[in-house]
Amino acid sequence: MKIISYLKQFLHFFNLSHELEKHETIHNEIQKGIIFKGTNLWILVFAILVASIGLNMNSTAVIIGAMLISPLMGPITGMGYSIAIYDGTLFSKSLKNFSFAVITSLLTSTLYFTLSPIATAHSELLARTSPTIYDVLIALFGGGAGIVALSSKQKGNVLPGVAIATALMPPLCTAGYGLATAQFHFFFGAFYLFLINTIFIALAATWVSKLFKFPISNVVDIKKKTKINRWLTFIISLILIPSIYFGYQLVKEERFKQNAEKFIDNVSFYEGRFLLKNEIKADKKWIKLVYAGNKLTEKQKQEITQKLSDFDLTGDLIIEQGFSLNADDSQNKEIYRLKEQLNNMNTLLNQKQLQLDSLQQNVIIGQSLVNEISVFFPDVRSCIVAHSKRYKPNYTESELQTIVVLELKSEITASDKVKIKKWLLERMKTDQIELIFK
Repeated sequence: MKIISYLKQFLHFFNLSHELEKHETIHNEIQKGIIFKGTNLWILVFAILVASIGLNMNSTAVIIGAMLISPLMGPITGMGYSIAIYDGTLFSKSLKNFSFAVITSLLTSTLYFTLSPIATAHSELLARTSPTIYDVLIALFGGGAGIVALSSKQKGNVLPGVAIATALMPPLCTAGYGLATAQFHFFFGAFYLFLINTIFIALAATWVSKLFKFPISNVVDIKKKTKINRWLTFIISLILIPSIYFGYQLVKEERFKQNAEKFIDNVSFYEGRFLLKNEIKADKKWIKLVYAGNKLTEKQKQEITQKLSDFDLTGDLIIEQGFSLNADDSQNKEIYRLKEQLNNMNTLLNQKQLQLDSLQQNVIIGQSLVNEISVFFPDVRSCIVAHSKRYKPNYTESELQTIVVLELKSEITASDKVKIKKWLLERMKTDQIELIFK
């Protein structure tokens, strides 16, 4: 008994009856949302243009913004709700407005992409052309959240989130792109994704409306109910079966990609060769490997290919040689040329390093000299040490010359200057010093 009691308490948390709006309020809200004229129509056109620009720029943020302002959810929810309450008039009105909105959206996006100078299909466009069973689940759960929020007194920010999750605008814009560029595989793939989203949002609205037990608008006989349910089942099956197939293909491709990555890790180093780069095309079951190092023999290539079966992989494996240590003459010449360029760069770097070391050495020597000489000659205030070359007219060769400048506090005698110069010659182990007093 305690278990049943706990279960009832748990289920009580899911009870929505005390949070639902009055049925009249919900009905009026849905009726207002299905109409496309005036404000709603202009918002739809602007949302389509924003989404098209976002797809053209490959900007996720812009696409999300377009989905937030899109009013397309209204007639879709209206269709699902009208089926649940068997209101043929409301369903017909929702369907007409929805069809009008779809045609307007397709014309707007087609016109935009016809005039746009950028015709490249970016990742955001390509992502809208391969619907799977996962899109069905997103639309179903998103549509359920939408109708629950619409029926509740506590709507919160669910409806904008549903608009983003179910993504009605981008597929329509991608379909327009397909028409504008005559790439009909884009059109059919994107429009199929849009149909999936539409039908399963409407289906979620139907199920939730029945769950909430909204009152039926008219008396409907059993035959009519059966006919409606049969049509619903037929349409859902017609849309669902291809998406299950595409979902299965997606899972297969993902599994191929995972196994291919494991295979590539296993053969990244092979008998003195290393993998420069690789490429995987899961949809075509195709792997490309580019090796560097000693040139691969045909036997070694076959051994690498045989490893595919160890990772449950079937398909095409292409093995190429980037550069090899035992390459032909043309490849060797290119390698030697690159090596020569590297040697030249290393020489320049070494020269620059020597210059830097020389400057650093001057700093150390200068500081040592001024510290030592000031002990014997306190009038020496500072010291400058530099290395330069002495040039003479009509001589091509130059002599390396060390220059020392001593700044004095006061004048010293000539004999002291001679002593300082002799000391510097001995201290710096040279016989050529240009000594300047200032």
